[in-house]
Amino acid sequence: MKSINIPEGKKIYFASDNHLGAPTMEESLPREKKFVAWLDEIKPNAAAIFLLGDLFDFWFEYKTVVPKGFTRTLGKLAELTDAGIPIYYFVGNHDLWMNGYFEEELNIPVFHKPQQFTFNTSSFLIGHGDGLGPGDKGYKRMKKLFTNPLSKWLYRWLHPDLGVKLAQYLSVKNKLISGDEDIKFLGEDQEWLVQYCKRKLEKQQYHYFVFGHRHLPLEIDLNGKSTYVNLGDWISYYTYGEFDGENLFLKKFSIN
Repeated sequence: MKSINIPEGKKIYFASDNHLGAPTMEESLPREKKFVAWLDEIKPNAAAIFLLGDLFDFWFEYKTVVPKGFTRTLGKLAELTDAGIPIYYFVGNHDLWMNGYFEEELNIPVFHKPQQFTFNTSSFLIGHGDGLGPGDKGYKRMKKLFTNPLSKWLYRWLHPDLGVKLAQYLSVKNKLISGDEDIKFLGEDQEWLVQYCKRKLEKQQYHYFVFGHRHLPLEIDLNGKSTYVNLGDWISYYTYGEFDGENLFLKKFSIN
C-alpha cells in the first residue's frame, strides 16, 4: 500500500475514459484539447494525478513503435512529471498492451490491477474496473486471450500499419474488445463494480473505491463508511475526481 501525504492547499485528481482516437483522430482532437486544458488548470494544485485507463481508444506497444498521435497529451504528461507532479496510470480494456513506454518516456508507473493507496488518513482502492465482480464472463475470457504473452507476441508480427488499423476498427466496432458496456445505471444489485466493492469490504475497510470503465459519474454509499465512485468519462460528461485530503468530490470540467 502506497501512502501520500497531501501538502496543505494541494489536491489529488482522478480522471478516466478519454478514448482518444475514437471514432477518428480528427473527431477526438477537441476532446484531447479540452483534457490538456484541464491538466493545465489543475497543475498548480496537484499533489498527484491518477489516470484510470482508456486514455486511448487503442494502444499497443511494439518494441520500437507506438501508435501515432496524441502529441498534446503525451507532451503535457511529460511536462507535469518533469515538474515533479507524480502521475499514476491504470490500464483499461482499450489500452491493455502497455509495456514500458509510459515508465521509460514519461516516468509514469503503470498498474494492471487495482491498487491500494492511503491519502493522509483515507484509504482508497483504485483501478480501471473492467473484469471485476460477478458476470461478464465472455469479456473475461476474451481479456485473458488478449493479454496472453503468446497472443501479444504473435500480434507484434503484424506490420504496425496493419496492426493499428485492425485494432482501431475492432475497438470501435467490436464489443469483444470494448466490453459490452451499458451506459445506463443498472441499479446497485446489477452493478458489478458495486458488488465487487461490497465483497472487498467483507475483508477490509476502505473509505473510497475509485474506478472508471462504466462511463457514468456515480457516487454510491456502500455501508455508511465507504463510498464507491465512478469517474464518468471525457466523451459525454467531462467529469473528474478531486480529493482535498478529507473528501472526494466528482466535478465537471468546462472551459469558460
